[in-house]
Amino acid sequence: MTRRPIARFPSLCAVSALVALTVASPALADDKAMDPGADTQVTEQGVLNPHEMSMASVMDKIREGQTGMVICSTGYLITKSGRHELARELFTRCAEAGYTGTMTWMSQLDDVGLGGPQDLAAAAEWNRRAAEAGDPVGKFNRGLDLMRGWGVAQDDAAGRRLIDEAAKDGLDVAQRLKGADYDLDEVTPDADEWRYQRLF
Repeated sequence: MTRRPIARFPSLCAVSALVALTVASPALADDKAMDPGADTQVTEQGVLNPHEMSMASVMDKIREGQTGMVICSTGYLITKSGRHELARELFTRCAEAGYTGTMTWMSQLDDVGLGGPQDLAAAAEWNRRAAEAGDPVGKFNRGLDLMRGWGVAQDDAAGRRLIDEAAKDGLDVAQRLKGADYDLDEVTPDADEWRYQRLF
């Protein structure tokens, strides 16, 4: 059987545009441009050299309490650039504002220990929050956590119920898992198999 890797994390509509913008604009990829406050000066006349089209401007907005789909999706680029601490800051603010996709990203960061220590219980909690908010990916991930006992007490029946809900919501990978009679190998990338093996 050929296993296909799953997409445990949501695709965001604006990511393609942001990736294209990053490639086209060296300022976005510049480390200095990521430092909120770099090159800006506050004078009596206003702010000189304000951040505009940079990731630093996104972090400035997050710190001012602004959120939105485009701002929150920028966290994908930030974490993919290796700036996981900044991504955590952005994703946490966006998750608090109710963006379930950022809850899923926080789960990933906690699951593998990016930008902080690995914390499987915190990862499972983010998935629970996304699931309870009605997000199909959150339901699927929470279902996997429960079926595996990953960061949470194992409860196969409750996990299957959430997988069923995600499948009913139209999530392809949940439908595939359900169609495979809940065989977790169906949705586990080969490279991750070792993580979920029980030693006892």
